[in-house]
Amino acid sequence: MTATSALSLPRTFATAARVLRQLRHDPRTIALMILVPCVMLFLLRYVFDGSARTFDTIGASLLGIFPLITMFLVTSIATLRERTSGTLERLLAMPLGKGDLIAGYALAFGAVAVVQSALATGLAVWFLDLDVIGSPWLLLLVALLDALLGTALGLFVSAFAASEFQAVQFMPAVIFPQLLLCGLFTPRDTMHPVLEAISDVLPMSYAVDGMNEVLHHADLTTAFVRDVTVVAAVALLVLTLGAATLKRRTV
Repeated sequence: MTATSALSLPRTFATAARVLRQLRHDPRTIALMILVPCVMLFLLRYVFDGSARTFDTIGASLLGIFPLITMFLVTSIATLRERTSGTLERLLAMPLGKGDLIAGYALAFGAVAVVQSALATGLAVWFLDLDVIGSPWLLLLVALLDALLGTALGLFVSAFAASEFQAVQFMPAVIFPQLLLCGLFTPRDTMHPVLEAISDVLPMSYAVDGMNEVLHHADLTTAFVRDVTVVAAVALLVLTLGAATLKRRTV
């Protein structure tokens, strides 16, 4: 039988349930996705123990960056395993569309991202005393969208790696340039004009800008809405591209 083209909610939920069952039997991966961002935030807070203002300045930005990085890493490796083992090809030989498959993976990892983002946001705001003027719920929204973006990027790049080592090698190419140009280390408008122009098209820049909007403004701003819209749109676009890569045969 050939894969169907229409998106089906039952098939999507069945795929998500299968991925979650696999994750349940992999406690190390669960720990990486859920605990590592919290541990990194905890360490960062006490690295700047003598300068709480510094933590307030960069803590909100990293609250979005850490989930993006961990979800990218875990998703790319987990999806690559299924590609190289032939699991994806066997699934696509069933009445399961590419949209069902990619949406199921996104839904499963997105569920983990909700837990991850909620724990990291709660830790930063209520335990580590991150000074936020805006609503913590808006921080949670951006952190969740960042985690979903990391999931989408991981699903996409897994198509272009032949081994788990190669999947990890995509981090310097996909994540590190965004990390350097997102405005975490220096305001983007002080960069060289060419680098500033590049940063304007990178989704992590909008993730950091969105966090900073919540950090400095009590009300919902137009800039915040723009930032979260861009992050969500890029995640959706990359997920669509990820579905297209399912045409590739496993190695």
